[in-house]
Amino acid sequence: MSKSSTTVSKGELTRACILDAAVQQAALAGFEALTIGGLASQTGLSKSGLFAHFGSKEELQLAALDEVVRRFIETAYQPALAAPAGRARLLALFAHWLQWTRRSGLPACPMMSALGEYDSQPGPMRNALEREMRRLDAAIADNVATAIALGEFSGAVTPQQFAFETFGIIASCYRSRILYQDPESGTQAQLAFTRLLAAAAGEAPAGTVAPATVRP
Repeated sequence: MSKSSTTVSKGELTRACILDAAVQQAALAGFEALTIGGLASQTGLSKSGLFAHFGSKEELQLAALDEVVRRFIETAYQPALAAPAGRARLLALFAHWLQWTRRSGLPACPMMSALGEYDSQPGPMRNALEREMRRLDAAIADNVATAIALGEFSGAVTPQQFAFETFGIIASCYRSRILYQDPESGTQAQLAFTRLLAAAAGEAPAGTVAPATVRP
């Protein structure tokens, strides 16, 4: 094997450095805050140097979003694949999802920032964001369907509804963690997900008290 095929080029290292800075900035201020000039100052590169890697702001934003997705897959989705498909994998994915920003060295989740920026703004960024979010929903739904087929879930909750509620828990966790600075956000999210799993399996969640009988 040739040396050139096993060694990361200077251009690849520079691009990786730019993308790391872009992802960090997107996590803090959103993707719309990304500019060629701003990243040039942040990385110590010239604007012309950045244009050699990213010809426009939109190209930079799309590349940064791709990098965010790559990091999420690497730190949350791929580790979950070690668990058997179905309920165990859903548990693993949720646990890794709660921790992926910390493990990636990010102060917040850039995907959540992107949702606020592009959910009603047509264009390539919205299209890319929707595509990736639908892929995540599908991965969750597929494992719910497997859990139903294995008898782990009763089928009381549809795969699509389970995916919907899972993201709702994650979104609430990020709000509490970032906006409220609540140190219990992760624990609350895990409890909510445990209850969702129990409902899907037709079980009573831990700590649930049966409602009192109302006498006439």
